[in-house]
Amino acid sequence: MDIKAYSIEELNTLAEDIRRKILETVSKNGGHLSSTMGATDLIVAMHKVFDVSKDPFIFDVSHQAYAHKLLTDRWDKFDTLRQFGGISGYTKPSESPYDYYVAGHSSTSISLAVGAAKAIALKGEERIPVAFIGDGSMSAGMVYEALNELGDRKYPVVIILNDNEMSIAKPIGAISKLLSQTMASPFYQKFKTKVEKIVDMMPDGTSYMAKRLEESFKLITPGILFEEMGIEYIGPVDGHNIESLIETMEVAKSLGKPVIIHAQTTKGKGYDIAEGTKEHWHGVSAFDLKTGEVPKKNGAKAATAIFSETLVEMADKDEKIVGVTAAMPSGTGMSAVIEKYPERFWDVAIAEQHAVTSMGPLAKEGFKPFCAIYSTFLQRGYDQVIHDIALMDLGVVFALDRAGIVGEDGETHQGAFDISYLRAIPNMTLLAPYNETTMKLAMQFAKTYDHPCAFRYPRGAFLANDCDAPMYELGRSHLLKEGEEILFIGYGNGVGRAQQVAELVEADIAILDLRFAKPLDEEMLVALSRRYKKWFVFSDSAAQGGVGSAILELLSQKQIKDISLTTFEYDDAFITHGNTKLVEESLGLLPAQLAKRIR
Repeated sequence: MDIKAYSIEELNTLAEDIRRKILETVSKNGGHLSSTMGATDLIVAMHKVFDVSKDPFIFDVSHQAYAHKLLTDRWDKFDTLRQFGGISGYTKPSESPYDYYVAGHSSTSISLAVGAAKAIALKGEERIPVAFIGDGSMSAGMVYEALNELGDRKYPVVIILNDNEMSIAKPIGAISKLLSQTMASPFYQKFKTKVEKIVDMMPDGTSYMAKRLEESFKLITPGILFEEMGIEYIGPVDGHNIESLIETMEVAKSLGKPVIIHAQTTKGKGYDIAEGTKEHWHGVSAFDLKTGEVPKKNGAKAATAIFSETLVEMADKDEKIVGVTAAMPSGTGMSAVIEKYPERFWDVAIAEQHAVTSMGPLAKEGFKPFCAIYSTFLQRGYDQVIHDIALMDLGVVFALDRAGIVGEDGETHQGAFDISYLRAIPNMTLLAPYNETTMKLAMQFAKTYDHPCAFRYPRGAFLANDCDAPMYELGRSHLLKEGEEILFIGYGNGVGRAQQVAELVEADIAILDLRFAKPLDEEMLVALSRRYKKWFVFSDSAAQGGVGSAILELLSQKQIKDISLTTFEYDDAFITHGNTKLVEESLGLLPAQLAKRIR
């Protein structure tokens, strides 16, 4: 959609139409709402000032980029948002040439912009990378690594900081507001440039007052941090005044150096029910557009809820239990325990590396840390798991939520790799529950275990029904059912899937709850190899380096050569977005499909 010739009035109308379209779609499909509604005016202004056909538009996380999608030839397809076979909820270059980069994890945009600026400079082209980043993403260290280089090398990059909670810096009174508005004007930028030139030309000793004047301007604005890093700062500006935003972006575009535009916006802008800092409107399932209410769902208790309730119960009994999450208190179920024990449980914002490392000293000092992070997000703290926890052999517990296919969030969020990347680490123990009882037992084991360990569990409810189960013992599995010839081995939620498939296969099948992917129960597996010759592995994880690989390694070490092993783990490919059942069907992982393959 070419909006270069649009008047301000037409742009304001367009922004309203975009919000209405987003509301209608998200209320039906679910998705990210409050952040993308708040970002709409900024994105409209971006498309007015910059050339999306050549300037890299780089969205951080990119769940706030719905308006960008609507402005780039996806208006008619937008009703397929996050649906299987439809458009992604994140930027995706394979979906559109106007999506510069895949982005599902936070705090990457400025690094990407620096890389793009380097390429543009080497090619001798006149293009300007535009990075769009939210204030929440500014808590990650990668942002400051990128700013540090950008401030030194002075590439022409425009950074739009979407501050929807004033968490970067709050304006200090009327003077600050006046100065910030002044800084956004072309007059101020020209004035500042002239002052800098005059200062450079003045003899030593005579520029003191001029420099003090410039520094005093910076000290009473929120931009001192960026200015000191060598990044030009403009703001705060009203992120919903399209006319003002266009003027500000034109100034930033003309400067030919790194600039950060600090824009303050309101989450959920345009939908009164969602406006403001209401966490539950960040990512939503389908809801009633008039009332904002989400239809109640009947069904089994979610694994996250079981974790949350159990952790609170454990914390009530043991003051040595502490914990951390990285900007996902409600998503990981940590909200309740943080609210009850704020001095022992912490949300450290989007900073997985810091979250992991900070728990090491607590374990060293005799506490028992539970580090609750999504499987996909722990990837960001991988070096810290190795270097700061496992190498020291510290008893930190990693509670890995969203293990397996997570549905509509797609490739960047599927919890496929944690077994593969954690199994290689010395001193690390891996275990997994498959229902409510075993979740509680796994957590009790982790509580008393003095070495690093990680247990994984799915988004939503476990597949298996609850039942009695023995306590967890290190490296011990549990044979749930005897059989003849065929052995199903389930790990975590894979146990429930194995049970479902067993009911569809006309054979007497043995079922093993593996419990530990590391260390394996060698004694049990060797014994079972004498009785069962056809083994099938069920685990919601990548096959490369996964549970099947671990078992094959053991069979090779024991020189057991007469076992036919098939694993139903994920193939070596990224998994698309969409309804979980439809995604699993596309991968051939539904119980009926697996039963047919086994028969």
